[in-house]
Amino acid sequence: MVDKITEFLTNKIRKEMPEIDDERAEVINYGLQILVGEVPKTFIMLVVAYLLGVFKLTLITFLILMPYRTFSGGFHLKTHIGCIVTTCLFYCGTALLAKYITFIEISKYIITIVLGIFGIIMIRLYAPADTENVPILSKKVRKQKQVLSYITFIVGLAIALIIKNNIVSNIIIFGYLMQTCMITKLAYRLTNNKYGYEVYENTSEQMS
Repeated sequence: MVDKITEFLTNKIRKEMPEIDDERAEVINYGLQILVGEVPKTFIMLVVAYLLGVFKLTLITFLILMPYRTFSGGFHLKTHIGCIVTTCLFYCGTALLAKYITFIEISKYIITIVLGIFGIIMIRLYAPADTENVPILSKKVRKQKQVLSYITFIVGLAIALIIKNNIVSNIIIFGYLMQTCMITKLAYRLTNNKYGYEVYENTSEQMS
């Protein structure tokens, strides 16, 4: 349903703006997919957060993690219920962990450094992690999103190290760890997902 809505909107935009080429249309469609798909899930997530007593923290978590999540991508579950549950676990779970777990100063530095190394490697291997429904086929767009993934990831970890608010620091550490895991090949296998660009590249090779 979301795919049909975003495809309709993208085609509508292209009719109004004929100068938009296939590459720019792909970027527009990807953005619309995120917008249309995330709005209902975000509303439900905030309701759950309110019931759990972490509404403010969850909202902060959402705002902090969204840039890195948007650029790096990640798997999507096949059903709307699955997506809603995953979204709630991701944001509300991160908020709860950040609220109740405290790192001593030295352990925070060690964890952040290890996470930094792990994240940079995973971004290099898998970001942007697309899906079959929303593939990112343009090499230029893929490169841009990968660079932005590096930037948001490194800047976020730097903030986690220097900020004095332990909860915000924890949100970045736990959230970035979970998001980075969500782009890995293991996560895709466990959730029965495939990287969209690989599927379409293989299809193109078979047809040629």
